[in-house]
Amino acid sequence: MIRQFFGTDGIRGVVGQSPITPDFFVRLGFAIGSILTKNNTDKKIKHPSVVIGKDTRVSGYMLESALEAGFIAAGVDVYLTGPMPTPAIAYLTKALRSQAGIVISASHNPFPDNGIKIFSEQGEKLSDTFETEVELALSQPIHTVAPHELGKAKRVDDAEGRYVEFCKSTFPEKLNLRGLKIVLDCAHGATYHVAPKIFSELGAEIIAIGNEPDGFNINLDVGSTHPKTIKEATLKHKADLGIAFDGDGDRVVMIDHLGNIIDGDQLVLVIARVLKEKNQLKGGVVGTLMTNMAIEKAFAQLNIEFTRTYVGDRYVLETLLEKGWYIGAENSGHILTLDKHSTGDAIIASLQVLKSLRLLNQSLHDATKDSPLYPQVLINVKTHKKIDLEKNKSIQDAVKNVESKLNNKGRVLLRASGTEPKIRVMVEGEDLKEVRTSAEFIAKVVEAETEA
Repeated sequence: MIRQFFGTDGIRGVVGQSPITPDFFVRLGFAIGSILTKNNTDKKIKHPSVVIGKDTRVSGYMLESALEAGFIAAGVDVYLTGPMPTPAIAYLTKALRSQAGIVISASHNPFPDNGIKIFSEQGEKLSDTFETEVELALSQPIHTVAPHELGKAKRVDDAEGRYVEFCKSTFPEKLNLRGLKIVLDCAHGATYHVAPKIFSELGAEIIAIGNEPDGFNINLDVGSTHPKTIKEATLKHKADLGIAFDGDGDRVVMIDHLGNIIDGDQLVLVIARVLKEKNQLKGGVVGTLMTNMAIEKAFAQLNIEFTRTYVGDRYVLETLLEKGWYIGAENSGHILTLDKHSTGDAIIASLQVLKSLRLLNQSLHDATKDSPLYPQVLINVKTHKKIDLEKNKSIQDAVKNVESKLNNKGRVLLRASGTEPKIRVMVEGEDLKEVRTSAEFIAKVVEAETEA
């Protein structure tokens, strides 16, 4: 079943392990292509088209060719962009009037992993209906279209320039980044060639690290999941701030000039606060179950409506669309600004933070120092069997015990991982020692119950 590989970020897996293999990607390309061809009712379009991009993993070359073959066999034209950030493909899919966009990437994972993310013609993540269609189509044999109906492939030579200009257009013309020294950590990933251009062309002095991909070093001790590297570089170069992306360019964390890590929760608070002050905030802000409680309280103090959804930028997007709001984020650094782009974009999110700092006339440190996060401890408990967390009495008693001690000054979150056999135990509150003790207590109970 392909369903298990459709996560909140798309299809994910490990190259060489079923079903993420070259032959699977040929079948996947054909399956998606067959659906696009079947759904093509516009007589002016002889062939539907897809845009295919990738990050910098060495396996991307192999999987790109496999997908390309599958799509062409289904009668679909293919636009190839080479290494480009995930949100760039969402943008180019719309710009090129294509029917779908495909990104070959495993995001923040190490280089042996790979998979895909799929965008609709609106540059948005897959719907459940489309996932079901793809799953059904994968069970059908490949019947290549007639020779005169085969698709064609074409390189998009100006993909980089198009995306650079698009990102710059989201930053106000009356503002610039002159006088700012910024360290950019591109995670040896898909932003390595576009991010430095964007920020330097807006006037900043750029020091780029993690910008020498070799196919094997993506996310290796660099990027948003390894903030120690950008922290050290920011302090070493005495920069005003540091910005770190993940391997495919849809996550961002920042570092202030003192070396403090500023996560997605704090960054979206900065963006929303300025929009509120300028009367430009439409509705409220969407966070997730992992959004820090201190941020929720900060929104309340600013009289900004805030709501939580499940973990995953897909769910944040769905809630934003339901409510007609623009701004949402995960603490991991997925930040959506739907007035600028249809999907989470680390570069554009960074520019919105920098715009806010310019309008506030503040440093990143000054803009975030009054919104410290509550200590948060997350423990992953390996599971050997499925367990109903809400109905298990021992686990629920342990949760109630901790919640009573926290006395509305913290919270507990238990959830099963969507990709691993693990139960995630998260506790946050005002006192780190109490939070850690509480998380360890609940984790032991969960572990005992999963082994019983």
